Amino acid sequence: MHSITRPVGLLAVTIFACTSLLGQDQRPAPTTAQSARGHFISINRRVLEMAKDFPAEKYDFRLKPEMRSFAEVMVHIASGTVYAAKIGKGEKAKWDELDAKNYATKEAVVALVEKSNADAEAALKAVPDEAFAKSIEPWIGVMEHTAEHYGLLVAYYRANGIVPPASRPRKN
Repeated sequence: MHSITRPVGLLAVTIFACTSLLGQDQRPAPTTAQSARGHFISINRRVLEMAKDFPAEKYDFRLKPEMRSFAEVMVHIASGTVYAAKIGKGEKAKWDELDAKNYATKEAVVALVEKSNADAEAALKAVPDEAFAKSIEPWIGVMEHTAEHYGLLVAYYRANGIVPPASRPRKN
């Protein structure tokens, strides 16, 4: 009889401990507005980190000759972010592709990405939470576009033997 009570008692203690731990970290799910803002800002910050991190001498690198260079992909991503900022401010906008020739250096590309991110983030934060109950456009569409190109940028890193910033061990 003693051999059965020990495992049952251990099981009861384990269940109690797990239940207690689960109850401690139950936060309410984020609202649609919080989720859209958080994800939009997060992906754009990761792209900016890549723009700053990637070596300047490799900004003209292309995975294949017919593909965009690293710099051109960055400018293309910024085009979408500029579009989102305009829509977020209530302006009429169409997706105007920025000309990468106007951003000939790493510094110019980084400045563009920083400004487009800051403008879009300000516009996004100004959108009332209630508006997200009606529509999460353009934010979700631009977010998807940016995330797709983020994956492409990872390939540019890997093809150059560089570990992308998000894959590197974090220093505590």
